[in-house]
Amino acid sequence: MGRRQKEEEHENHERWLVSYADFITLLFAFFVVMYAISSVNEGKYRVLSDSISAAFRNIPGSSVGAMVQVNPSAPMPVTIPFKKPQVTNLKTDPQREKNRELLRNKAKEITEALAPLVAQGQVRITEGALGITVEINASVLFDSGEARLQPAAARALTAVGQILATTDFPITVEGHTDNVPINSVLFPSNWELSGARAASVVRLFIENGVDPRRLTAVGYADQRPVADNATPEGRQRNRRVAITMESRTPDTPVEVAIPD
Repeated sequence: MGRRQKEEEHENHERWLVSYADFITLLFAFFVVMYAISSVNEGKYRVLSDSISAAFRNIPGSSVGAMVQVNPSAPMPVTIPFKKPQVTNLKTDPQREKNRELLRNKAKEITEALAPLVAQGQVRITEGALGITVEINASVLFDSGEARLQPAAARALTAVGQILATTDFPITVEGHTDNVPINSVLFPSNWELSGARAASVVRLFIENGVDPRRLTAVGYADQRPVADNATPEGRQRNRRVAITMESRTPDTPVEVAIPD
């Protein structure tokens, strides 16, 4: 029998379809992954967020949990229990009431020392939540636009300083002005004027034996009026110096009411 002639193999021109199909498959998978990443399930996201928060805050009784890897050789953190600050009832605090009674006695002494000015309505003495406040009209202390004490005012405040020197209570001196602008070489605005007037009173108190650590000078300009600035009487009322003796001792912390 004669040999069967070997058929010649034809070159396959469609092999590129295999690579093309693989490429299309990978491209489809890529877009599926991108779509899955871009579509965020809000419910699952909240569950994941709550799980992480519960794990780091160590919230007991949480329905979700998280696994956190801990280094065994690392020292365990020390948890310091939070102690709620104790809020003192100001109406029943014996020490506060004792301090207030002492301040009332000092207020009587100041009233006697400034009796002529009190009679003229230039000095007002009131009791508030912080303590006793002595309010003096600025017209009897300073010339217009000035922060230097007048001689008569300095003598009156000297008597007040000597009374305050016998106590241990914190003292705040506030300077207030009306809303009329001032623009001088020394005082570009009412802020500088009010602060300088408060500082002048503080300096006089220090010279008369008041402990500087107890004193604070504050300038409020025209930001805390007690009368209407639309009238001359109201503006005169607003130009004042307020001396507040707080009813707490220097080592007593300030009580802050914290709601439960």
